[in-house]
Amino acid sequence: MNAFEIYGGKPLKGEITPQGAKNEALQILSAVLLTPQKMTISNIPDIKDVNKLIELLGDLGVEVERINEDTYTFEAKNINIDYFQSEEFKTKGGSLRGSIMIVGPLLARFGKAAIPKPGGDKIGRRRLDTHFLGFEKLGARFQYDQDQHFFNIDATNLRGTYILLDEASVTGTANIVMAAVLAKGTTTVYNAACEPYLQQLCKMLNRMGAKISGIGSNLLRIEGVESLIGTEHRMLPDMIEIGSFIGLAAMTGSEITIKNVCFDELGIIPTVFGRLGIKLERRGDDIYIPAQDSYEIETFIDGSILTIADAPWPGFTPDLLSIVLVVATQAKGNVLIHQKMFESRLFFVDKLIDMGAQIILCDPHRATVIGLNKAFKLKGIEMTSPDIRAGVSLLIAALSAQGRSVIYNIEQIERGYQHIDKRLLALGAQIKRIEGKPLH
Repeated sequence: MNAFEIYGGKPLKGEITPQGAKNEALQILSAVLLTPQKMTISNIPDIKDVNKLIELLGDLGVEVERINEDTYTFEAKNINIDYFQSEEFKTKGGSLRGSIMIVGPLLARFGKAAIPKPGGDKIGRRRLDTHFLGFEKLGARFQYDQDQHFFNIDATNLRGTYILLDEASVTGTANIVMAAVLAKGTTTVYNAACEPYLQQLCKMLNRMGAKISGIGSNLLRIEGVESLIGTEHRMLPDMIEIGSFIGLAAMTGSEITIKNVCFDELGIIPTVFGRLGIKLERRGDDIYIPAQDSYEIETFIDGSILTIADAPWPGFTPDLLSIVLVVATQAKGNVLIHQKMFESRLFFVDKLIDMGAQIILCDPHRATVIGLNKAFKLKGIEMTSPDIRAGVSLLIAALSAQGRSVIYNIEQIERGYQHIDKRLLALGAQIKRIEGKPLH
């Protein structure tokens, strides 16, 4: 097992460029299955979850060609639908949560699909009901094999319909939209997710010949078309990385410029970090964060303790709550972090408490952070990363802490962040990859 060894407590300096957006990549790459024509996709992040999906597309018969470091072409002319029933697919598909995203495009174009029950993070239940209820409304019939943990879906006659989603699921909305673009008639999706990544998908589908209106709102209207053509697409930068780097700069007292952030697509993210007292300024399409000795958390107007909670877009993304929590440990002031959408994402705070942070875990969804105002530095410890976002939060904590930290299970971090150790080294971080496994 690989681990990161970090010597923290030193300010960093320099420029860092965010990778392409992981959550957008899983949707966009699945959409290449909707057309037999060539698709050119750029700014693809070089991370395990995305590379596994590209490999799965190749196994299905998609012609994949890597043009350069972050650009690929895909041509889904000859798809092998029988591959679904192979043992290899059942193993590979089950190890990749993003594999659920290929179902919508395959149903739309071929009328059938199959999928193992997907894996992924241990951050609480992540239901797939929204996906399947949407497919059912469009006319799909599916059967779950409990012994094999396998779904078989038949959709030979998809028809447009009215769908009110039970939750504004990003992946659920994307999957239903991809299924609906080639269905007969008009589909209306209400309570649709409207994240920038989903807007990107809809805009790309329209360039391919789809007819989607209401993009950016929670009410999408999709007029089915006969077929789609190839196009080119460039991913947005990853907003979770951008937020992580803002937090990193504040925690370590570093002067950092985050390059090419597509600022207008960041929504409320810069505002939330501003409420923690972090100074940042927009310079063109870059974010400049000056070195700060301290940062003070705002209170509400009546003087009560600030609450930061996650919510569907344009609310604050749940993927950044763990970053906000760790950054608050060194702020001046207090904040209540309320993680509404997943029930196990705050279970890494015990490691921060071991490092010297003052945190009260109220219940699985809420934690109160009492900021240390950098008067007491966190101390380095050995710890294990439970999921992607908590792993990076612990990495940021380690970079700000005095002494040596070791983070095990970094495979979880590398599922979402490409070459993170090399990019941090370029900022002056003392981080290296070592072999080893935790004692318990």
